[in-house]
Amino acid sequence: MILTVALNTALDITHHVPALRPGTSHRVAEVTERPGGKGVNVARVLAALGHEVTVTGFFGGTTGRILRDRLTGVPHLTDALVPVSGTTRRTVAVVDERSGATTRLNEPGPVITHAEWSAFQEVYEDLLASASAVALCGSLPPGVPVGAYAGLIRTARAAGVPTLLDTSGAALRRGVAGRPDVLKPNAEELAELTGSHEPLRATQDARRRGAGAVVAALGPEGLLAVTPEGLWRAAPPHPLHGNPTGAGDSLTAGLLSGLVEHRPWPDRLVRAAALSAATVPSPTTGTFDRAVYEELLTGVTVTGEASAA
Repeated sequence: MILTVALNTALDITHHVPALRPGTSHRVAEVTERPGGKGVNVARVLAALGHEVTVTGFFGGTTGRILRDRLTGVPHLTDALVPVSGTTRRTVAVVDERSGATTRLNEPGPVITHAEWSAFQEVYEDLLASASAVALCGSLPPGVPVGAYAGLIRTARAAGVPTLLDTSGAALRRGVAGRPDVLKPNAEELAELTGSHEPLRATQDARRRGAGAVVAALGPEGLLAVTPEGLWRAAPPHPLHGNPTGAGDSLTAGLLSGLVEHRPWPDRLVRAAALSAATVPSPTTGTFDRAVYEELLTGVTVTGEASAA
């Protein structure tokens, strides 16, 4: 079982408008609601690939109940979310159908009490006993210690479970000190962590800060991976058009999938890059276009070399 941690789950609400004009009223052409938060999106993609996956984190209030209802019945996915007294946040995305641009409004999430955080840690430790890998994803809700991810990574290491960290800001800076097996930043997060905008230098620096391997998502330039086994770049054969929201979560799912299947790094990167790209033309976050994905499995190029033994 793969475990994903979504401490700041969300109900993702997407509005489609013909054209977004700030300061005016709009008629919404289409509205969708889906369970969200990075860890939930990662879990849904892993489940679609056929992996048994459990998602844990927090839920609360009416929004939290809706989120859990939408997770019920998803094949291969188990809900192990922990109840809290606050209300699960909502994220609102407005898609401008004329330009394809997406504007996002992200609520902060419920305030987590000390008792609720302690209850979560007990659930997390119990789930690690049957986990083959764990992904720690997304922002921290108010009340959760800024060093939470570092502590959760150390707990997983003590249980012999490999970890992947995908977060930003202070949670990323503190979390990398926990020495995750894989760190997955995007270009902006990588620059914020290291102070460098040169991808290779920044990726190598991030690894020196404690990560076992770093896979940087560089947008149209593809992926850059610095690992103990070597250095590689991976990219799809051509850019895909659509909504890139959730592409990073699919990338994380691809890396985890390859990790638990013990695939060599180039194979992991092909799967991750293909999944990430196949998310862009998909109409909803947390899903991917399977036909595009299968086509890209033979189209993604990987360059680089393994380290000398």
